[in-house]
Amino acid sequence: EEEPARKTSTLVLGAMFALWYVLNIFFNIFNKEVLRATATPFTNTALQFAIGALFCGAMWTCRLHKAPKFDPKQLWMIMPLAVVHTLGNLLTNVSLGKVAVSFTHTIKAMEPFFSVALSSIFLGTPVTAPVLLALLPIVVGVALASISEVSFNWIGFGAAMGSNLTFQSRNVLSKKLMAKDAKKGLDNINLFSIITILSLALMAPVAYVVEGTRFTPAGVAALGLDWSTIFTKACLAGLFFHGYQQVSYMILERVAPVTHSVGNCVKRVAVIVSSVIVFQNPVSPLNAVGTCIALLGVFAYSRVKAAEAAKEA
Repeated sequence: EEEPARKTSTLVLGAMFALWYVLNIFFNIFNKEVLRATATPFTNTALQFAIGALFCGAMWTCRLHKAPKFDPKQLWMIMPLAVVHTLGNLLTNVSLGKVAVSFTHTIKAMEPFFSVALSSIFLGTPVTAPVLLALLPIVVGVALASISEVSFNWIGFGAAMGSNLTFQSRNVLSKKLMAKDAKKGLDNINLFSIITILSLALMAPVAYVVEGTRFTPAGVAALGLDWSTIFTKACLAGLFFHGYQQVSYMILERVAPVTHSVGNCVKRVAVIVSSVIVFQNPVSPLNAVGTCIALLGVFAYSRVKAAEAAKEA
């Protein structure tokens, strides 16, 4: 009886990983198409949070997931996470609007570098020689990909680097600022849902101030585009955006963090390859080599962290 149950569990987990990758791929495709056509990263980021907030409300209303019970004072503890989450997603969209999807995700392979640096500075986490050796190919690979990237521009590059910094700051903040009381009554899915709602509250007024009514039927029509097509793609991008992040948390509850990290590395490969095929971005041999070196470095980093965690256990 245990063997069939184990096989079923493995199949379910495999299906969840596949869904995670598919949702992420479609998010990046639709999101890129909208950003390339409208150049409204602020409004699109706000729309993605809005769709996520609606998804969370429906999830709680339909009792697909137990609604959170928490002290409103916890919101002040969660707010710093929402701020960096908002900024990280905005910067990612700015980058996706400026450079190729494949290049943005190659730069985002630098996340382990920022994680190690910030953890060392603010948490006092020691940096071992194996970790440094694993980070080296990531840095070299991103550098090679950058100098040979056809779509390179400094805004896109800087925004992607900034998203790395903010997302890894979020992880450090969650360890530094989030006491146990802050997460009391909240599992990962509900915590992410509350962060999404807070991010919408932060992003919506900023989007209106910065971009005004550019992403409206009249504004989109002025660009010579069909509003219904653009709006449908933007909504689908928002749905896929929230969907892949929810699935990511569901997977994290089933597997070890290192397994999730390796899965995330494979996901990035899938996104890069699919975007190159869909958008037919020119890729030079040096660019391809740099991307491969960076992704292999991410994989090596995951294995090193796994080995270090096993020693500590």
